[in-house]
Amino acid sequence: MPDVTLTYISFGSNEGHRLHALQKAIYAVGTQVGDIQAISSVYESAAMGFDGEDFLNLCLGVKTSLSPEKLMETLIHIEEKMGRVRHLESGYEPRIIDLDILYYGDQVVQTDHVTIPHPEIQNRLFVLKPLADIAPQFYHPILGKDTRNLLQECPDRSAILKVHPPLPANRESFFSAVNFLAIEGNIGAGKTSLAKRIATDFNAKIVLERFADNPFLPKFYKDQNRYAFPLEMSFLADRYQQFKDDTSQFDLFKNFMVSDYDIYKSLIFAQVTLQKDEFKLYRKIFTSMYTNVKKPDLYVYLYQSTERLLENIRKRGRSYEQEIEPHYLEHINKGYLEFIKSLQEQKTAVLDISEMDFVDHEGDYQKILEEIERYWLQ
Repeated sequence: MPDVTLTYISFGSNEGHRLHALQKAIYAVGTQVGDIQAISSVYESAAMGFDGEDFLNLCLGVKTSLSPEKLMETLIHIEEKMGRVRHLESGYEPRIIDLDILYYGDQVVQTDHVTIPHPEIQNRLFVLKPLADIAPQFYHPILGKDTRNLLQECPDRSAILKVHPPLPANRESFFSAVNFLAIEGNIGAGKTSLAKRIATDFNAKIVLERFADNPFLPKFYKDQNRYAFPLEMSFLADRYQQFKDDTSQFDLFKNFMVSDYDIYKSLIFAQVTLQKDEFKLYRKIFTSMYTNVKKPDLYVYLYQSTERLLENIRKRGRSYEQEIEPHYLEHINKGYLEFIKSLQEQKTAVLDISEMDFVDHEGDYQKILEEIERYWLQ
């Protein structure tokens, strides 16, 4: 087994979605460099040496079997894959991600490509402050002072503010922090498929809508006016009972919960299907129930074009769905989007997946996961 060395790396970003860039870089270091041991809180400070947006910075400790030279090569590769372009001219510049080796154990390394310890550690508050979170007693092998002493003596007196707790080391930890994820969408959008995949990949308790057991559903698609009210009432009763039962009981062996619906969909569908007087009565009943159910910590809406929805409905072959009209799907989609606009305090992600196939294409699935992370870290 190769020797492993505890190394400390500084992360910085001042372009684009800075917090998400730091998160992506953490994942990359965890998969390409080694076993992450500690992650600091995230700090914000002004750009140094040039005019630009404020930086977000953190420090990370990782055990690695890579040599210093290979480690530097790997970090540069991560930067380039994330879109950083290093210019030949000298001077500081904005960057989507910046990764610097601070320490490599207690080794002193000086080559044409690598200098360790980083020569500016003692002069940079945006490095020392997060480093003190995770390595306060680590001694600089040349200066002979630990991080706390270097922080006290640092000549940099610029303002620095802690803005976010430590980011997770991997996606499983990320979803654990989300706690309760609801995936919604129109009929045939793929919400159940995505919920099942996420639950399997990241160890979640899954809550699935029991629509297939509703005896009024096939009848509704044949005669909407006659069966709309009993259908919506039966859906509401079932969803309310299931949500109360399933979301109030956490599974100790699971990291979080994911559902393929949110109970508010009952009101969205009812507004489309019911007559005005029926809907007025329905809404009174719904409102009294809705106050007693658990709300998701992150609400994800999968948008698909009407044409794509009809194609998906045809492919899955449920006989009672084959007569669904395009205008019905369009009304449902409009209802969802109006509901989402009203979610002022709810973290919400609207993902257009009309051109994606996350079931058969891994790259599309990974893009969806990244988008979910990006919205969560807003």
